[in-house]
Amino acid sequence: MKRFLPKWICAAAAATMLLAIPVTSSAQTPYEGYIWNTEGQDVRSINGYVYDSSIDGAFLPSGPLNNPEDVFIGPDDTVYITDTGNNRIVHVDKNNELIKVIGDTEGPGLLNGPKGTFVKEDGTVYVADTKNQRIVLFDHNGKFIKELPAPDSPLLGRNFTYSPSKLAVDKRDYLYVVSEGNTRGLMQIDSTGDFKGFFGSNDVPFSLTNLIVRLIATEEQKAKLPSVQALAFSNLAQDEDGFIYTTTLGTDFNQIKRLSPVGVDTLNHGMNKYGDLISYGGPFEVSSFVDISINKDGLMTALNLTTSRVYQYDKLGNLLFVFGGNGAQNGVFTTPSSLAENSEGIIYVVDKARARVDLFRTTPFADLVHEASRLYVEGYYEEARDLWEEVIQLNGNFDIAYHAIGKALYKNEEYKEAMEYFRKANAREDYSEAFRQYRVEFVRDNFAWFFGGVIVLFLVIRYGIPLTNKLIRKRRLKKMEESSLVKEEEAS
Repeated sequence: MKRFLPKWICAAAAATMLLAIPVTSSAQTPYEGYIWNTEGQDVRSINGYVYDSSIDGAFLPSGPLNNPEDVFIGPDDTVYITDTGNNRIVHVDKNNELIKVIGDTEGPGLLNGPKGTFVKEDGTVYVADTKNQRIVLFDHNGKFIKELPAPDSPLLGRNFTYSPSKLAVDKRDYLYVVSEGNTRGLMQIDSTGDFKGFFGSNDVPFSLTNLIVRLIATEEQKAKLPSVQALAFSNLAQDEDGFIYTTTLGTDFNQIKRLSPVGVDTLNHGMNKYGDLISYGGPFEVSSFVDISINKDGLMTALNLTTSRVYQYDKLGNLLFVFGGNGAQNGVFTTPSSLAENSEGIIYVVDKARARVDLFRTTPFADLVHEASRLYVEGYYEEARDLWEEVIQLNGNFDIAYHAIGKALYKNEEYKEAMEYFRKANAREDYSEAFRQYRVEFVRDNFAWFFGGVIVLFLVIRYGIPLTNKLIRKRRLKKMEESSLVKEEEAS
């Protein structure tokens, strides 16, 4: 059984937020917090993350960063920055002090345009050495171990170009590799470098226009039409349970996926949209998610290049926070390319155009939402209820809070109250179910009245109505007789 935060701590946190959050949001962040409600509207919200500091390498012995592409948080919370322009991996501690530089100046450990890094529990460093078309392994001291060159397999075809950019390694030492331009899914490669197959490919998007064109085109015209292919993955991350999370460019739906061990998407059960829900025009029309990070509680934090914003979702896919944006101030980005989160909840975002990594810390409001969300997702609705009540007091636009409180009330069989919260959360299915249970409960609680009413109604129908009709007929006959007597008397 997991421990829950004492109520006095939550109360203290709420009091702190009431004093601190307005100043933090307006004075220290160049962006306004917002969230999308269940009606598809963007509404104001308290900022969940604020800028803390940056790592640019200018004051490190290793020197400034140059066009960094990737950041990875190791098992010990140390930070591995893929410094692409300098052909190296810069390893720093939690205080942003240099530990070592990975990548030799000559020999087999010499890197060429690396774009991704993964570190195992034992400290083994895997580097996607992109321009050398290989994966390179270094030990925990940064010493070269071996390379896994481009795989050779008839399954890949003759024209396949191997360009590894991002990777993850599971407990079996199987590698899951994003190869730039590959539309057939993640590449599965074993510890010896043998290709084992493609994993979890995207579906080919349906196009009504292409379908109509192919129906009316001749065979010669069809041969000239471009083939429709699935979209390529842009990045991946792995959670503690071994699920692979992916991001995809060039689509408006299901840009984030959670792939099971057999490659099935377990996150989306329909067409879900991540990022901003509507397009505000401009040169970009679709989201471009380029990275994702998963923490121990299942929170998904994704980076969108189109908007230069970071979007955070709970384990069920509910949007919690949005931060960042495009600009040159601290807290926004020029060209973000990667992100990662450490065990303390600090989020690292690579801004490769400014050659630095920006750090963001949580606000007290985010800490409250995260704890409430953790309890809610794990099914502790009643324990989360008080926290969600505090969330609503601070931000009445947080629809997930209303839904969570409705769940707690439903679990406690307070169906009428649950209906009200489900209505505010626009949760129609849950509202209908609560209404059905409320109706059953109402009938049960008033069964004596209903039963008595049924008996009375039966007696009225069985005896009352016939008796009434009989009395009416007797009165009519009596009136008719009286009327006849009067006429006879008048006639005589």
